[in-house]
This record gives sequence, structure tokens and C-alpha cells, in this order.
Amino acid sequence: MPQQSSDSAERKELTQKFDWEIRQLTTATVIAASAIAQQVGMNSSDLQCAELLVRMGPMTAGQLAELSGLTTGAITGVVDRLERAGWAQRVADPTDRRRVIIRALPQDSPAEAGLYHPYTEAMSGLLADYNDQELGFILEFIRRLTSVTSQMASQLQAAAKSTK
Repeated sequence: MPQQSSDSAERKELTQKFDWEIRQLTTATVIAASAIAQQVGMNSSDLQCAELLVRMGPMTAGQLAELSGLTTGAITGVVDRLERAGWAQRVADPTDRRRVIIRALPQDSPAEAGLYHPYTEAMSGLLADYNDQELGFILEFIRRLTSVTSQMASQLQAAAKSTK
């Protein structure tokens, strides 16, 4: 990917606009996730943890706490609520019976299937405006942005822990 940048005033203005737009996207994403969570009687943290379990597979409560940025005490409550709602299950670790693994349960009811349908439809309409090469570039950018954002989140969480 060619590196085309400059120190021009135009570049700085574009960078500032980019920062603003990403921050607006983040806010909109958090609000949308909260609305989706409310539709199924969850809070945002519960939905975030359910998503982590679906995308990353079974894990311990400690791993889920680390990935989500929540404390292990908070994760206990999250997993309790996810179990009551039928979204997750605690199972004994087959290699260490003292340890518990949390796994997502299938969500195949029409209500759950429809949660993301409006978003998926809107995204399909948006993506139709781009050719395959442009979509590849956008996808690579999102992957890289996600990586940078995850690294920053980890650094901020570590800094917060060290000040306690």
C-alpha cells in the first residue's frame, strides 16, 4: 500500500476531520449496540460479552474479563445474566475440573436472528456503492483500525489498573 502523506495544512485538517468522524462512528456504534441489547433485555456489557463468546469461542471468566475490560467480579454478574437469558452456559473445563469455561449457546429464534437484520440490510446498501477493490481496501483499513483500537484499549486498561 503506497504511503502518500504530507505535513501540509490540508493533511492536518483531513486528519482532524478523520479523528472526529471515527469518534462519531464510535459513539453511534455504542448507541446502536445499546439499543440492540435493550431489545433482548440485556445491557451493553452483557451483549459485548455475548459477542466475544460467539466470535472467539469458549473461554474462562478471567479471559472474558480481560477481553471485555470488565473486572472478574463484574463478569460473574454478566455470565449469571447471560445464563438466565439462555445466551451462555458455564461448563467444567475438561482439562481442569476446578476451572469453568463459558460458552455461547445458539441463538436461532426469529427474534434473535432479526436483531442485526436491519443493520445488515443497511450495510449491504452502503457497500453496493463500492467495487471489490475498494471493499478490499476498506476491509483492510477496518482490520488495521480494529487492531490499533484494541491495542490502545489494552494500554489504557493497563494504565488504569496501575494507578489503583
